[in-house]
Amino acid sequence: METDIEQQATETGLDRETILGFYRTMLTSRRIDDKEIQLKRQNKIFFQISAAGHEAIQVVAGAHARPGYDWFYFYYRDRAFSLQLGITPLQQMLQAVGAAADTMSGGRQMPSHWSSHDLHIATTSSPTGTQFLQAVGTAEAGRRALELGEEEIVERTQAKGDEVVFVTTGEGTTSEGEFWESLNTACNLKLPVVYIVQDNGYAISVPAEVNTAGGSISRLVSGFPGLKIVECDGTDLVEAWECVGEAVEYARSGAGPALVHAHVIRPYSHSLSDDESFYKTEAMREEEGLRDPLARAATLLREQYGVTQEELDAIEREVREIVISATDEALASPVPDASTAALYLYSPEVDPRSADFDTEDSPMLQGSETTMVDLINSTLKDEMRLDSRIVVFGQDVADVSREELLDKVTGKGGVFKVTAGLQREFGSVRVFNSPLAEANIVGRAIGMAARGLKPVVEIQFFDYIWPAMMQIRDELAMIRYRSANDWSCPVVIRVTYGGYLKGGALYHSQTGESIFAHCPGLRVVLPSTALDAAGLLRTAIRSDDPVLFLEHKHLYRQVYNKSPYPGRDFMIPFGKAKRVREGTDITIISCGALVHRSLVAAKMLQERSKISAEVLDLRTISPFDMEAIAASVKKTNRVLIVHEDALSWGVGAEFAARVADELFPWLDAPVRRVASMDTWVAYAPALERAILPEAEDVAKACEELVGY
Repeated sequence: METDIEQQATETGLDRETILGFYRTMLTSRRIDDKEIQLKRQNKIFFQISAAGHEAIQVVAGAHARPGYDWFYFYYRDRAFSLQLGITPLQQMLQAVGAAADTMSGGRQMPSHWSSHDLHIATTSSPTGTQFLQAVGTAEAGRRALELGEEEIVERTQAKGDEVVFVTTGEGTTSEGEFWESLNTACNLKLPVVYIVQDNGYAISVPAEVNTAGGSISRLVSGFPGLKIVECDGTDLVEAWECVGEAVEYARSGAGPALVHAHVIRPYSHSLSDDESFYKTEAMREEEGLRDPLARAATLLREQYGVTQEELDAIEREVREIVISATDEALASPVPDASTAALYLYSPEVDPRSADFDTEDSPMLQGSETTMVDLINSTLKDEMRLDSRIVVFGQDVADVSREELLDKVTGKGGVFKVTAGLQREFGSVRVFNSPLAEANIVGRAIGMAARGLKPVVEIQFFDYIWPAMMQIRDELAMIRYRSANDWSCPVVIRVTYGGYLKGGALYHSQTGESIFAHCPGLRVVLPSTALDAAGLLRTAIRSDDPVLFLEHKHLYRQVYNKSPYPGRDFMIPFGKAKRVREGTDITIISCGALVHRSLVAAKMLQERSKISAEVLDLRTISPFDMEAIAASVKKTNRVLIVHEDALSWGVGAEFAARVADELFPWLDAPVRRVASMDTWVAYAPALERAILPEAEDVAKACEELVGY
């Protein structure tokens, strides 16, 4: 006859040793929390946020997962989950003290932000909600790799066909729009994503009914087609085990995404910067304590698995020793050397500024002269032929979303036809349309890049990039740095920008490159000619850094900047300015659409004032070529900076400051800027002309400086 313990194991699928293992991990998580709280109060660490009350749902989720096979996008409470997967107490304590030996960030990221490339735990971020779209992108990368069927791509992405992407969150973060965007795409594509919502009832101090209509996220998402929803008491090991297993099995089978809504408790404050006694009564806190998952697990072990209190006490002593030992070792570990502060902003292996990317002097010109649109299109095609990792997507970029119509319609290929024909040649696995959601585009791209693909995505207009700002600034630009080079995201974001097209008005004429140049870790490129666009785009795609590639709408089909195609090996390194006109009296520094206007102004100056103006096209502003600027200014002794963005706080201010700081002895006149008015670009042509800088504005400023 079966014993009671054997029967319990049969009914639940959980034997005595498994439950004991869960308890040990839960206890370790809680004791690390307690130790960190102590260290924070002793001023030996500088931040603390706990997983207390969430341990049960996390350990069972970890037990259903396959570390190094499945993929994981955590939020900042997943301490027990990470321990269950294989992150050690020492690793957690090294991060808590900010040690140089912190394997997850090298002392860059605050505690409770887990990461492991080997375990497939993506580097964890602090902004709430950014993880959802990245998880979807990572799941999508595996699916597309298998559909593509190329052995090298399948191997690179570690696509198996039944792997699952776990993404975790608190219930408060489900209020973020990116949560809903991710569900939309995950359900639409039937991706194997398991959402684990750990609902402790509070988003810091805000209760669930204020965050969520009706107070229940599982009810609110019930209309998503193909989404399996399971709700459970996340403090009950057995119930949580069964519910998570059901969700994981559903996702692993290929049926689509699943959401586990786990009700847990938060017996500690949100973090040590919070005090829950300000918004919870003592009675409420005592009631929560009755559902403590650690106490419930101990009771389960004693009453149903025959574990003695002496055995539990022995585990307690063992865990305490492990935590103390990890703490002592972490506190004794060296802190990061100050010289490493800027390390890993960019790839240490692939430098797009280097001579490896400089083939500018030997173009293999082919065919007749053509436009910037055509050369960008040709470059994308050539690079996609060479590298099957490249996927191209965004709103409207495909020829047609309904593949059955490909032979019946002309096809679109983007608002400006830049990506026309790509889908026809490379198929819908590699070229496809996204929802009209900019964060969705960039977030998915990050997740794909993390898994080994090379996304080249399009944002239709610079004016609409702002919903993606969190993904760009806090994720894309930071991932390599915050993970100490363990993760990278070589995504290229193509964006049309700028004015000088009648009718663009307020929302189709924006510039603002200075905002992105202010993001360490992000390359910012602004080609002014078709030839430069081809060379710089190829460099962007072949580099290992994220790149914002700004394409000026006005320059797309201009006659004056045409060129034959320069061949598939033509590259221009980042940070290399081009002297587009020789001069001796004044240096004009420009980029984008203002390069041509600066050249027109230089010709005007020569004809009417005998002023010889030298014109530099920066081509990239992050990095920018200070050496070229210095060489020119030392020759001409005067400098005018010309750019399209608003005058105040634009990139010209930085260039002017660097010139004034480093080249003052060679200046014979003040540093001056010509730029747009500090306003928005208006619709009426007369207003647009008044707002945007023209060649005459450049010429007049040069005359004033030469006559100074």
